Amino acid sequence: MIILYSSSELLNYRKKLEQDVIVGFVPTMGALHSGHLSLVKRAKKESGTVIVSIFVNPTQFNDPGDLNNYPRTQAEDLSLLEYVKTDAVFIPDVKDIYPEKDTRVFDLGNLQNVMEGLHRPGHFNGVAQVVTKLFDLVQPHKAFFGQKDFQQLAIIKKLVELYSYNIEIISCPIVREKDGLAMSSRNRLLTVRQRKHASLISKTLFSALRKKHRLTLPELKKWVIKTLDQDPLIKVEYFEIVNSNSLIPVDSWNDPAPKTGCVAVKIGNIRLIDNVFFN
Repeated sequence: MIILYSSSELLNYRKKLEQDVIVGFVPTMGALHSGHLSLVKRAKKESGTVIVSIFVNPTQFNDPGDLNNYPRTQAEDLSLLEYVKTDAVFIPDVKDIYPEKDTRVFDLGNLQNVMEGLHRPGHFNGVAQVVTKLFDLVQPHKAFFGQKDFQQLAIIKKLVELYSYNIEIISCPIVREKDGLAMSSRNRLLTVRQRKHASLISKTLFSALRKKHRLTLPELKKWVIKTLDQDPLIKVEYFEIVNSNSLIPVDSWNDPAPKTGCVAVKIGNIRLIDNVFFN
């Protein structure tokens, strides 16, 4: 496994690869878990060379405290990536990715104005900044993203369309803990007590799937929010059932669009998201 600490090292590595090699890319912010490793394993199956990036991107954090508290476990991350036979790991510093302030503003339409975009102003513009920079550097043929960040996945697909990147975006299923909690780097920040309560998030979403035929869509939304908010440690930021493609909220089961239920909650100062597909 080769470790690349700068853009110049990455570009030199990329130039030396044979032209017909399919390059798979897995961008991460580190603090890796089995969900990340599932992306790398999928990339290994579908690519000749797999490059993983580890970079905590400051421009996508609208809360400085969240940025400072984001877990950083580089030694452990590298050990895990070597175990799954990653070919190269790109670990740049902030000055390398942003030698000067990135003032680009991306027009992502309605995709950036709902759910995460509404509650985290500027977040997706920061995501667009870093993803385009990484795509330009890595020049992958395929890029692999987890479905837990459902809205982010839609944003990245839109970026590829807007900027005509010749990159196939592969969405990979959510990997969950034994109790159903969606794997997230932020989970390790939870206390033991908070971690026990966090399992209610997925349990409520799975129950919502079963209740779909007994409740109207607005009734189901109210039930999910009420169920989660009744837990003393959980505070719901939003629960929306949206068109899986446009992310526009849906108000009836009769709407033929594919539907995804997306939730964001806070447990203490830790923010967690999850989602389920309703059809």
